Formats: sequence, C-alpha cells, structure tokens
Amino acid sequence: MQTQVQAGDRVVLDTNIVLDLLVFKDAATQPLQQALQAGALDWLATAPMRDELQRVLAYPQIARRLAFYQLSAEDVLAGFDRHARLVASAAKAPVTCSDTDDQIFIDLAVAHQAWLLSKDQAVLCMQKRLLALSVRAQSAMNTIAM
Repeated sequence: MQTQVQAGDRVVLDTNIVLDLLVFKDAATQPLQQALQAGALDWLATAPMRDELQRVLAYPQIARRLAFYQLSAEDVLAGFDRHARLVASAAKAPVTCSDTDDQIFIDLAVAHQAWLLSKDQAVLCMQKRLLALSVRAQSAMNTIAM
C-alpha cells in the first residue's frame, strides 16, 4: 500500500488542516496547497464539513487570525468551495471516533476509501483500525508526494 498521497488520490481534510491550509498558510501544507491548485487531488467534503468550517471561522480567536492575515471568512469559504468537491454525507463507518466532531471525516474517508489528513490525536490514534478499512489517516505534514 502506498505511504504518501499521490496525484489522483481522494483526500478528506479535517477542519484544522483546512485552517492551516487556507488561513494560516502553514509552510508544512505547501505541498498540499500546490497539489490542490494543480487539481492533482480529489478533496472530498460534505455540506456539514463546510458548515463546521464556517462556524469555526466565527470563533473569536480565529476571527483575530483572519484579521491579522487580512482575510475574511468569505475568502476562506471561497477557497474551500474552489478546491473541495462536495459529495453526500456518508453513512456511519464501522469504527467510532472518541471525538464526535471528527466522526463525519472518518465516515466520509471510509465510504470513499480516501486518505484522511488530520492533526487530531483522536483520529490519528485510529490509524490501524482505519487502515483495515483501506483508509490512511495521517498528518498532512508528511504525506504529500507530488
């Protein structure tokens, strides 16, 4: 099984990765940014994932960061809309995350046998169980090979 995300792969990005990518412009997400801009990855998302991002963008600590980077929530959501392909929400996966907020990402990754890029320990501790379902859950920081 491949150990890095390759061109053409399906990916599911959790909200923290999306923030790093679209708000904080974290240097570690640069390969992911380049792959998405080139259309080399199929970023799968659902309307509830977009809704969660919109909710998080209104948090005071995030709103301050948006102002610092001279971004608006609309700018970030436009980036989401530009790069993510909205699909139907997935049925509950046969594994359950201890963080209920992360379950939608797991469900979608399992349904599409996609990479799940996350920094959340509640997700990353499930790597072996997810791998048994053909899902690689890893940090985006070390998985992009384009």
